[in-house]
Amino acid sequence: MFFFDEAHLLFRDASKAFLEQVEQVVRLVRSKGVGIFFVTQSPKDVPATILAQLGSRVQHALRAFTPDDEKALRAAARTFPKTPYYDVQETLTTLGIGEALVTVLGENGVPSPPFVTRVAPPASRMGPLTAEEIAPLLRTEQVQQYATAVDRESAYEILGARIANGGANDNARPGPAEAKPAAPAAAAPSRTEAAWHDALRSPVARTIATQVTRGLMGALLGKPPPRRRSRRAAW
Repeated sequence: MFFFDEAHLLFRDASKAFLEQVEQVVRLVRSKGVGIFFVTQSPKDVPATILAQLGSRVQHALRAFTPDDEKALRAAARTFPKTPYYDVQETLTTLGIGEALVTVLGENGVPSPPFVTRVAPPASRMGPLTAEEIAPLLRTEQVQQYATAVDRESAYEILGARIANGGANDNARPGPAEAKPAAPAAAAPSRTEAAWHDALRSPVARTIATQVTRGLMGALLGKPPPRRRSRRAAW
């Protein structure tokens, strides 16, 4: 589970590409059982496309001191599931310290009606677990599932076996006496052919080929070939 505190700083001046990537990640990890919480002062701080992907909400008190605050309060109240037990908009303004209006997804994927709850403050200890605290954990089904190490055949071992089998096949190949006769080697090029190859690869030959190609393309397109400026004109 991931908590992103001060989410308004995350989405402030965010580009469209960034918002699309965040929305895609939220959709993908949700199907894998990974939870994501965006912690911020107002639901308006989170873009609507991303807010629509979140199923659980823990909404603390909202105060309406300005017209914008009142507008945000009404929008937040409308997005909660309907409930006959609370006036959601009024309840959000009367929540005290440590109280929140909470709705979560049920086992069938349907959001539960919102209820006012008192959130217990977090408690933790910086230190290792004691033997008495570890013993119940070792008996859980999840720990028992991963307690036994499984040494599966790795890609390194598979490739090593293939190489070893390939070496054995190489040793089983026929010797030189049984090998097929090699194909006759190609005749070495003559001095004349070598000279022609060097001439065609020279810069002068490439320049001539470029000029001829330009002239042919100009003739096909009905355009005169470009005139080359003299060195004096270029300077």
